[in-house]
Amino acid sequence: MSEKKEDVRFGKFGTVSFTKTTRVNDFIDHLEGGKVMHTVCKGCGAKFFPPRADCAACLSSDMEWREVSGAGKLVSYSQLQYAPVGFEKDVPYSIAMLDYGDYQVFGRLDNALDLSEVKIGMAMTTVVNHLANGQLNYIFKKA
Repeated sequence: MSEKKEDVRFGKFGTVSFTKTTRVNDFIDHLEGGKVMHTVCKGCGAKFFPPRADCAACLSSDMEWREVSGAGKLVSYSQLQYAPVGFEKDVPYSIAMLDYGDYQVFGRLDNALDLSEVKIGMAMTTVVNHLANGQLNYIFKKA
């Protein structure tokens, strides 16, 4: 009888991963393939980011993956001077929210952006980012 191997892909996400196992570990495979993905409930059509394994609207587990594509609209952003555990060396950095219409994506602004050029309502894209420590995340760039 073979042993079941623990799925620890989520340990590759972000600067610090507090969990290595989740029911949406495929998110990491998509990042490694160059795509930022969200989930959509096949039952009711609700869209989720971050991805969910179960629908918060109808409780279905029949979800499908779709790419976060095109441009979102910058809704809000803030530059952080203090950071949570594991992110202390990153400050200052900017967090933001993009609106893609049916769902929103929360993440970081690209460090290469000049904040004086960042404006609420501007078009931005969500792209995969490779960190120096070998982990992955996603960032927002000007569209």
